[in-house]
Amino acid sequence: MTHKIAILGASGYTGAELVRLIATHPAMEIVALSADRKAGMEMAEVFPHLRHLDLPKLVTIGEIDFSGVDLAFCALPHATSQAVIKDLPTSLKVVDLSADFRLRDPAEYEKWYGKPHAALELQKEAVYGLTEFYRDQIASARLVAGTGCNAATGQYALRPLIAAGVIDLDEIVIDLKAAVSGAGRSLKENLLHAELSENLMAYSVGGKHRHLGEFDQEFSAIAGRPVHVQFTPHLVPANRGILATVYVRGEAEAVHATLAEAYAGEPFLNVLPFGAVPAMKDVRGSNFCHIGVVGDRRPGRAMVIAVLDNLTKGSSGQALQNANLMLGEAETTGLMLAPVFP
Repeated sequence: MTHKIAILGASGYTGAELVRLIATHPAMEIVALSADRKAGMEMAEVFPHLRHLDLPKLVTIGEIDFSGVDLAFCALPHATSQAVIKDLPTSLKVVDLSADFRLRDPAEYEKWYGKPHAALELQKEAVYGLTEFYRDQIASARLVAGTGCNAATGQYALRPLIAAGVIDLDEIVIDLKAAVSGAGRSLKENLLHAELSENLMAYSVGGKHRHLGEFDQEFSAIAGRPVHVQFTPHLVPANRGILATVYVRGEAEAVHATLAEAYAGEPFLNVLPFGAVPAMKDVRGSNFCHIGVVGDRRPGRAMVIAVLDNLTKGSSGQALQNANLMLGEAETTGLMLAPVFP
Protein backbone atom coordinates (compact mmCIF):
# COMPACT_ATOMS: atom_id res chain seq x y z
CA MET A 1 0.00 0.00 0.00
CA THR A 2 1.23 3.48 -0.87
CA HIS A 3 0.23 6.27 1.50
CA LYS A 4 -0.54 9.65 -0.07
CA ILE A 5 1.32 12.46 1.69
CA ALA A 6 0.96 16.25 1.77
CA ILE A 7 3.57 18.60 3.17
CA LEU A 8 2.27 21.99 4.27
CA GLY A 9 5.04 24.56 4.47
CA ALA A 10 7.36 22.75 2.08
CA SER A 11 9.57 25.79 1.37
CA GLY A 12 11.17 25.80 4.83
CA TYR A 13 14.10 23.75 6.09
CA THR A 14 11.97 21.09 7.77
CA GLY A 15 9.72 20.83 4.72
CA ALA A 16 12.71 20.25 2.46
CA GLU A 17 14.10 17.69 4.90
CA LEU A 18 10.78 15.82 4.83
CA VAL A 19 10.92 15.70 1.03
CA ARG A 20 14.49 14.37 1.15
CA LEU A 21 13.52 11.58 3.55
CA ILE A 22 10.20 10.61 1.97
CA ALA A 23 11.71 10.53 -1.53
CA THR A 24 13.14 7.04 -0.84
CA HIS A 25 10.34 5.81 1.44
CA PRO A 26 8.94 2.61 -0.10
CA ALA A 27 5.38 3.17 1.14
CA MET A 28 4.85 6.94 0.79
CA GLU A 29 4.16 9.20 -2.17
CA ILE A 30 4.16 13.00 -1.97
CA VAL A 31 1.02 14.20 -3.74
CA ALA A 32 0.84 17.82 -2.53
CA LEU A 33 3.29 20.52 -1.45
CA SER A 34 2.21 23.91 -0.14
CA ALA A 35 4.12 27.16 0.26
CA ASP A 36 1.94 30.24 0.19
CA ARG A 37 4.63 32.79 -0.69
CA LYS A 38 6.18 30.50 -3.32
CA ALA A 39 2.96 29.03 -4.69
CA GLY A 40 3.23 28.31 -8.39
CA MET A 41 6.94 27.53 -8.25
CA GLU A 42 8.60 24.18 -8.77
CA MET A 43 10.30 22.68 -5.74
CA ALA A 44 13.54 22.58 -7.74
CA GLU A 45 13.46 26.39 -7.99
CA VAL A 46 13.27 26.72 -4.20
CA PHE A 47 15.63 23.85 -3.35
CA PRO A 48 17.93 22.94 -6.26
CA HIS A 49 19.31 19.94 -4.32
CA LEU A 50 15.90 18.26 -4.87
CA ARG A 51 15.97 18.83 -8.63
CA HIS A 52 16.29 15.12 -9.42
CA LEU A 53 12.91 14.31 -7.82
CA ASP A 54 9.56 14.27 -9.60
CA LEU A 55 7.53 16.45 -7.24
CA PRO A 56 4.21 18.28 -7.46
CA LYS A 57 4.30 22.04 -7.96
CA LEU A 58 4.01 24.23 -4.87
CA VAL A 59 0.47 25.49 -4.25
CA THR A 60 -1.48 27.25 -1.53
CA ILE A 61 -3.11 25.12 1.15
CA GLY A 62 -6.53 26.09 -0.19
CA GLU A 63 -5.70 24.51 -3.55
CA ILE A 64 -5.02 21.04 -2.10
CA ASP A 65 -7.67 18.34 -2.47
CA PHE A 66 -7.30 16.49 0.83
CA SER A 67 -9.79 13.79 -0.13
CA GLY A 68 -6.94 11.80 -1.64
CA VAL A 69 -4.44 12.43 1.17
CA ASP A 70 -3.77 9.96 4.00
CA LEU A 71 -1.45 12.07 6.15
CA ALA A 72 -0.27 15.68 6.18
CA PHE A 73 2.94 16.98 7.67
CA CYS A 74 2.39 20.53 8.89
CA ALA A 75 5.75 22.33 8.71
CA LEU A 76 4.33 25.81 9.15
CA PRO A 77 5.61 28.62 11.42
CA HIS A 78 4.64 28.65 15.09
CA ALA A 79 1.19 30.14 15.80
CA THR A 80 0.03 29.19 12.30
CA SER A 81 -0.74 25.49 12.59
CA GLN A 82 -3.63 25.79 15.04
CA ALA A 83 -5.84 27.69 12.62
CA VAL A 84 -4.79 25.61 9.60
CA ILE A 85 -5.22 22.17 11.19
CA LYS A 86 -8.57 23.19 12.66
CA ASP A 87 -9.91 23.51 9.10
CA LEU A 88 -8.49 20.23 7.75
CA PRO A 89 -10.75 17.16 7.27
CA THR A 90 -11.22 15.26 10.52
CA SER A 91 -10.37 12.02 8.74
CA LEU A 92 -6.88 13.27 7.89
CA LYS A 93 -3.93 12.19 10.04
CA VAL A 94 -1.61 15.10 10.88
CA VAL A 95 1.94 15.39 12.19
CA ASP A 96 2.59 18.97 13.25
CA LEU A 97 6.21 20.11 13.40
CA SER A 98 5.47 23.50 15.02
CA ALA A 99 5.08 24.34 18.71
CA ASP A 100 1.32 24.81 18.46
CA PHE A 101 0.25 21.56 20.15
CA ARG A 102 3.26 20.58 22.27
CA LEU A 103 2.02 21.95 25.58
CA ARG A 104 -1.02 20.16 26.99
CA ASP A 105 -2.08 23.02 29.27
CA PRO A 106 -3.44 25.97 27.24
CA ALA A 107 -2.38 28.32 30.03
CA GLU A 108 1.21 27.12 29.64
CA TYR A 109 1.00 27.66 25.89
CA GLU A 110 -0.15 31.24 26.45
CA LYS A 111 2.59 31.78 29.03
CA TRP A 112 5.40 30.65 26.72
CA TYR A 113 4.06 31.81 23.35
CA GLY A 114 2.29 35.02 24.35
CA LYS A 115 -1.15 34.38 22.84
CA PRO A 116 -4.23 32.31 23.66
CA HIS A 117 -4.49 28.82 22.21
CA ALA A 118 -6.72 28.92 19.12
CA ALA A 119 -7.70 25.23 18.87
CA LEU A 120 -8.54 23.97 22.34
CA GLU A 121 -10.54 20.94 21.20
CA LEU A 122 -7.69 19.77 18.99
CA GLN A 123 -5.22 20.22 21.82
CA LYS A 124 -7.14 17.64 23.86
CA GLU A 125 -6.45 14.94 21.27
CA ALA A 126 -2.87 15.90 20.39
CA VAL A 127 -0.19 13.37 21.37
CA TYR A 128 3.31 14.57 22.25
CA GLY A 129 5.63 13.30 19.54
CA LEU A 130 8.74 12.05 21.35
CA THR A 131 8.44 8.69 19.65
CA GLU A 132 10.41 6.45 21.98
CA PHE A 133 8.26 7.41 24.97
CA TYR A 134 4.80 7.76 23.37
CA ARG A 135 4.74 4.94 20.82
CA ASP A 136 1.40 3.41 21.75
CA GLN A 137 -0.42 6.75 21.86
CA ILE A 138 1.19 7.90 18.59
CA ALA A 139 0.19 4.72 16.73
CA SER A 140 -3.50 5.40 17.39
CA ALA A 141 -3.40 9.21 17.18
CA ARG A 142 -4.92 11.49 14.56
CA LEU A 143 -2.79 14.50 15.56
CA VAL A 144 0.80 14.26 16.77
CA ALA A 145 2.73 17.29 18.01
CA GLY A 146 6.42 17.11 17.19
CA THR A 147 8.81 18.16 19.93
CA GLY A 148 11.20 21.07 19.91
CA CYS A 149 14.65 20.00 18.70
CA ASN A 150 16.37 21.35 21.81
CA ALA A 151 13.69 19.76 23.98
CA ALA A 152 14.19 16.37 22.33
CA THR A 153 17.95 16.46 22.88
CA GLY A 154 17.65 17.29 26.58
CA GLN A 155 14.92 14.71 27.13
CA TYR A 156 16.91 11.88 25.56
CA ALA A 157 19.70 12.67 28.01
CA LEU A 158 17.49 12.91 31.08
CA ARG A 159 14.16 11.06 30.95
CA PRO A 160 15.44 7.61 32.02
CA LEU A 161 17.55 9.19 34.78
CA ILE A 162 14.59 11.04 36.25
CA ALA A 163 12.39 7.95 36.03
CA ALA A 164 15.00 5.78 37.74
CA GLY A 165 15.75 8.29 40.50
CA VAL A 166 19.52 8.15 39.99
CA ILE A 167 20.08 11.93 39.87
CA ASP A 168 19.25 14.93 42.05
CA LEU A 169 16.22 16.57 40.45
CA ASP A 170 17.11 19.99 41.83
CA GLU A 171 20.60 20.11 40.30
CA ILE A 172 20.21 19.70 36.55
CA VAL A 173 21.99 22.07 34.17
CA ILE A 174 21.56 21.81 30.39
CA ASP A 175 24.21 23.67 28.39
CA LEU A 176 23.18 23.36 24.75
CA LYS A 177 24.79 24.35 21.43
CA ALA A 178 22.43 24.65 18.45
CA ALA A 179 23.16 25.12 14.75
CA VAL A 180 21.66 28.01 12.83
CA SER A 181 19.06 26.03 10.84
CA GLY A 182 17.11 25.61 14.08
CA ALA A 183 16.14 29.28 13.76
CA GLY A 184 14.29 28.67 10.48
CA ARG A 185 14.78 30.04 6.98
CA SER A 186 13.39 33.56 7.34
CA LEU A 187 15.79 36.49 7.25
CA LYS A 188 17.11 37.63 10.64
CA GLU A 189 19.94 40.08 11.24
CA ASN A 190 21.73 37.96 13.83
CA LEU A 191 21.83 35.04 11.37
CA LEU A 192 23.66 36.93 8.61
CA HIS A 193 27.00 35.38 7.79
CA ALA A 194 28.93 38.44 9.00
CA GLU A 195 27.08 38.34 12.33
CA LEU A 196 27.26 34.59 12.97
CA SER A 197 30.53 33.48 11.41
CA GLU A 198 33.42 33.20 13.91
CA ASN A 199 30.92 33.90 16.67
CA LEU A 200 29.21 32.07 19.52
CA MET A 201 26.35 33.56 21.49
CA ALA A 202 23.96 32.56 24.24
CA TYR A 203 20.31 33.41 23.61
CA SER A 204 17.01 33.32 25.51
CA VAL A 205 19.08 33.38 28.68
CA GLY A 206 17.70 33.20 32.21
CA GLY A 207 14.77 30.86 31.73
CA LYS A 208 13.24 32.60 28.70
CA HIS A 209 13.57 29.87 26.07
CA ARG A 210 10.22 28.42 25.03
CA HIS A 211 11.43 24.83 25.08
CA LEU A 212 11.57 25.14 28.86
CA GLY A 213 7.80 24.69 28.74
CA GLU A 214 8.36 21.21 27.32
CA PHE A 215 11.05 20.38 29.86
CA ASP A 216 8.77 21.50 32.71
CA GLN A 217 5.81 19.52 31.35
CA GLU A 218 7.64 16.28 30.64
CA PHE A 219 10.13 16.11 33.51
CA SER A 220 7.54 17.04 36.12
CA ALA A 221 5.16 14.38 34.80
CA ILE A 222 7.86 11.71 35.07
CA ALA A 223 8.94 12.74 38.57
CA GLY A 224 5.45 13.33 39.95
CA ARG A 225 6.64 16.69 41.30
CA PRO A 226 7.81 19.99 39.80
CA VAL A 227 11.19 19.74 38.08
CA HIS A 228 12.74 22.95 36.77
CA VAL A 229 16.06 22.57 35.01
CA GLN A 230 18.57 25.32 34.35
CA PHE A 231 18.88 25.69 30.57
CA THR A 232 21.06 27.93 28.43
CA PRO A 233 21.10 27.52 24.63
CA HIS A 234 23.91 28.87 22.45
CA LEU A 235 23.91 29.59 18.73
CA VAL A 236 26.93 28.17 16.93
CA PRO A 237 28.15 28.86 13.36
CA ALA A 238 27.15 25.45 12.00
CA ASN A 239 24.35 24.55 9.59
CA ARG A 240 22.92 21.47 11.33
CA GLY A 241 23.18 19.80 14.70
CA ILE A 242 22.67 20.09 18.45
CA LEU A 243 25.03 19.18 21.26
CA ALA A 244 23.76 19.26 24.84
CA THR A 245 26.08 18.86 27.80
CA VAL A 246 23.91 18.02 30.80
CA TYR A 247 25.42 18.34 34.28
CA VAL A 248 23.86 16.14 36.95
CA ARG A 249 24.51 15.09 40.54
CA GLY A 250 24.60 11.29 40.56
CA GLU A 251 27.05 8.40 40.33
CA ALA A 252 28.42 8.42 36.79
CA GLU A 253 28.48 4.64 36.40
CA ALA A 254 24.85 4.39 37.52
CA VAL A 255 23.89 7.19 35.13
CA HIS A 256 25.55 5.37 32.23
CA ALA A 257 24.06 1.99 33.15
CA THR A 258 20.57 3.49 33.42
CA LEU A 259 20.74 5.10 29.98
CA ALA A 260 22.31 2.01 28.38
CA GLU A 261 19.57 -0.23 29.76
CA ALA A 262 16.75 2.17 28.85
CA TYR A 263 17.89 2.52 25.24
CA ALA A 264 19.23 -1.00 24.61
CA GLY A 265 16.46 -1.84 22.13
CA GLU A 266 16.09 1.57 20.50
CA PRO A 267 17.11 1.70 16.83
CA PHE A 268 17.98 5.41 16.82
CA LEU A 269 19.31 6.06 20.34
CA ASN A 270 22.90 4.92 20.79
CA VAL A 271 24.57 5.07 24.21
CA LEU A 272 28.34 5.08 23.76
CA PRO A 273 30.79 3.17 25.98
CA PHE A 274 31.40 4.86 29.32
CA GLY A 275 33.75 7.83 28.91
CA ALA A 276 33.26 8.18 25.13
CA VAL A 277 32.21 11.63 23.92
CA PRO A 278 29.88 12.11 20.89
CA ALA A 279 30.14 14.90 18.32
CA MET A 280 27.57 16.63 16.13
CA LYS A 281 29.31 15.47 12.96
CA ASP A 282 28.75 11.83 13.96
CA VAL A 283 24.99 12.16 13.39
CA ARG A 284 24.77 14.76 10.63
CA GLY A 285 21.90 14.15 8.21
CA SER A 286 20.66 11.10 10.13
CA ASN A 287 17.89 10.12 12.53
CA PHE A 288 20.34 8.94 15.18
CA CYS A 289 21.03 10.40 18.60
CA HIS A 290 24.34 9.57 20.28
CA ILE A 291 24.66 9.82 24.05
CA GLY A 292 27.85 9.73 26.10
CA VAL A 293 28.41 9.73 29.87
CA VAL A 294 31.58 11.00 31.54
CA GLY A 295 32.35 11.13 35.26
CA ASP A 296 33.40 14.43 36.79
CA ARG A 297 36.61 14.73 38.80
CA ARG A 298 34.39 15.21 41.84
CA PRO A 299 32.73 11.99 43.00
CA GLY A 300 28.96 11.85 42.65
CA ARG A 301 28.73 14.09 39.59
CA ALA A 302 28.42 13.27 35.92
CA MET A 303 28.07 14.82 32.50
CA VAL A 304 25.66 13.44 29.91
CA ILE A 305 26.43 14.61 26.37
CA ALA A 306 23.76 14.12 23.69
CA VAL A 307 23.98 14.99 20.00
CA LEU A 308 21.46 14.86 17.17
CA ASP A 309 20.71 16.56 13.87
CA ASN A 310 18.11 19.23 14.61
CA LEU A 311 16.51 18.92 11.17
CA THR A 312 16.32 15.12 11.18
CA LYS A 313 16.01 13.45 14.58
CA GLY A 314 15.07 16.79 16.11
CA SER A 315 12.28 17.52 13.64
CA SER A 316 11.56 15.97 10.22
CA GLY A 317 13.05 12.54 10.94
CA GLN A 318 11.12 12.38 14.18
CA ALA A 319 7.99 13.42 12.26
CA LEU A 320 8.49 10.60 9.74
CA GLN A 321 9.15 8.14 12.57
CA ASN A 322 5.79 9.13 14.05
CA ALA A 323 4.04 9.00 10.69
CA ASN A 324 5.28 5.45 10.16
CA LEU A 325 3.59 4.41 13.39
CA MET A 326 0.38 6.27 12.56
CA LEU A 327 0.17 4.57 9.15
CA GLY A 328 1.03 1.09 10.39
CA GLU A 329 4.50 0.99 8.83
CA ALA A 330 7.68 -0.20 10.52
CA GLU A 331 8.98 2.68 12.62
CA THR A 332 12.41 2.71 10.98
CA THR A 333 11.17 2.72 7.36
CA GLY A 334 12.97 5.36 5.31
CA LEU A 335 15.11 6.42 8.25
CA MET A 336 18.07 4.07 8.49
CA LEU A 337 20.30 6.23 6.30
CA ALA A 338 23.83 6.61 7.60
CA PRO A 339 25.12 9.99 8.81
CA VAL A 340 26.94 12.15 6.24
CA PHE A 341 30.66 12.30 6.97
CA PRO A 342 32.79 14.35 6.90
